[in-house]
Amino acid sequence: MTDTRGPQPQYEGYATGPLPGEREPGPGQASGPYHPPQAYSSPAGGTQGGRPHGDAQDVGAAQAARRPRTGARTTPRTRKARLRVAKADPWSVMKVSFLLSIALGICTVVASAVLWMVMDAMGVFSTVGGTISEATGSNDSNGFDLQSFLSLPRVLIFTSVIAVIDVVLATALATLGSFIYNLSAGFVGGVELTLAEDE
Repeated sequence: MTDTRGPQPQYEGYATGPLPGEREPGPGQASGPYHPPQAYSSPAGGTQGGRPHGDAQDVGAAQAARRPRTGARTTPRTRKARLRVAKADPWSVMKVSFLLSIALGICTVVASAVLWMVMDAMGVFSTVGGTISEATGSNDSNGFDLQSFLSLPRVLIFTSVIAVIDVVLATALATLGSFIYNLSAGFVGGVELTLAEDE
């Protein structure tokens, strides 16, 4: 093939002269590698290794000037754990139920005494007792005496007997319930619980 474009014009500078890296330094210029012009000026103090030459105070002031975003909200995460009650110890159940039933029996006795005092102060026993004695009385007898029958010692004794029976029954039923739960948990796996913990 032949070139039919004819003679091409020669450009001055790069065509005839040396490249920018091969030029001789002019008068008053230090010899060194060629650095192309930068579009953005370097920060004050220069950079070294990607970090400014300034001291640590300038860096701390720049970090302190950064303000956190007020619109961002941190939602607390909730960790959940799914557990299963596989077995209930009958001995521990018996001890706990025994103590709870004793506390319940003491509360029952105290509540009965307080209730009797309040009703006696309001005159309930005298009013109701007078009505019953008039209804059941005759010419030979005065009728049924409600005040002597529902005296405070009798009420406390009756309540104490009920509290003791409640302690025995509650302890026995709770222990029996633990045995029944262990048997049923062996078939169906027990009761599953989901526990959550907020961070």
